[in-house]
Amino acid sequence: MDCDGHPENVLSRDELLDNVMRYWLPASGASSARICWESFATLIGDRTPITIPTGVSIYPHEIFRASRRGCEERYTQLIHYNTLDKGGHFAAFEQPDLFVSELRTCFGKVR
Repeated sequence: MDCDGHPENVLSRDELLDNVMRYWLPASGASSARICWESFATLIGDRTPITIPTGVSIYPHEIFRASRRGCEERYTQLIHYNTLDKGGHFAAFEQPDLFVSELRTCFGKVR
C-alpha cells in the first residue's frame, strides 16, 4: 500500500477490518493468493500478444511495475498508459478517485 508505512494513513480501521474479514471468515485467503501466484508465474513466461484495447496504470507502490516498452510489446492495442504519483497494489481501495479517473480516461478512448 501507499501509506507511508502505516495502513491507517490511507484507510480506517473499519475499512481494513472489513477487507480482511472478507477473506478470513469464508477461509478464502489461500485461494485468493493462489490465483495471484499462478497468474504471476504464467505472465512472466508467456509473451503471447494480447490484441484487445488495453489500458495500464502504474502506481508507485504496486508490487510489480510494468515498463511502457514491455506493455507495448505485449499489448498490441495499448490505448492508455499512465504513471501515477500515489497508490499501491490496492489502488481502487486506497485511491478510489484516481482509480475511477484512470478507468474513465482509458475507456473514454474506446468510444
